[in-house]
Amino acid sequence: MTLKPFHFKPVCCPINGMTAMALACLLLLGLCLSSAHAGNMKVYKHVDAQGIIHYSSKKPRGKSYHILNIRCPECSAWRNSVDWENTPLITDRYQIEIDHAADLHGIEKALLQAVIHAESAYKVAAVSSAGAQGLMQLMPLTQKTYAVNNPFNAKQNILGGAAYLKHLKSTYQNMDVYLAAYNSGETAVERYGRQIPPFPETKEYVRRVKILYKRYKQNQQRLNAFNNNQIITTGAAVTNSP
Repeated sequence: MTLKPFHFKPVCCPINGMTAMALACLLLLGLCLSSAHAGNMKVYKHVDAQGIIHYSSKKPRGKSYHILNIRCPECSAWRNSVDWENTPLITDRYQIEIDHAADLHGIEKALLQAVIHAESAYKVAAVSSAGAQGLMQLMPLTQKTYAVNNPFNAKQNILGGAAYLKHLKSTYQNMDVYLAAYNSGETAVERYGRQIPPFPETKEYVRRVKILYKRYKQNQQRLNAFNNNQIITTGAAVTNSP
């Protein structure tokens, strides 16, 4: 696996060595989520004149740097080991981008949330061994088709993934089938008569996304009910005020 350059900018304070190491570990975890053959990875870290920390698989030229040798174990079992019925939902990241893409392409927000969670666990720098990139794990051809110039830009990646899901949903109608196409490609789905291909990974992917979709949808319904109740309560208080 080849790591892609990744940049992290401190928000409010310098990052000490321990925190930087933790960030590197998180980056590597994101990159190897889909890899079944990850080994020892050499990551170069350097800090530029603006205090921005950079991680890359390529040795920086003309700069001082540190080498982080981090063992990324076999990660293929990660997804199968997760209890998808109970794993915490992620509802505090990229919500503006998700809402925008859902509205623009007519895709349910809960479905986008589920696919992002299943594909990358919301890690914007995730890269699979097959070359899929970013939050929605878009392949280079898909990126080109949907004008995604930077797959590690959350807005672009989510818009591209939502547009691709819209196309697949329109083509196949059935959720099981269009999710299978998102995972294994349209060619595989067509080859098997527009059914889920008999690939264990694809079958597990469809199961995983449907579980997450149901949970994110239920979470959104609870949130809507709470907000509606707050509006009703506030309205009653205003009406009854002297």
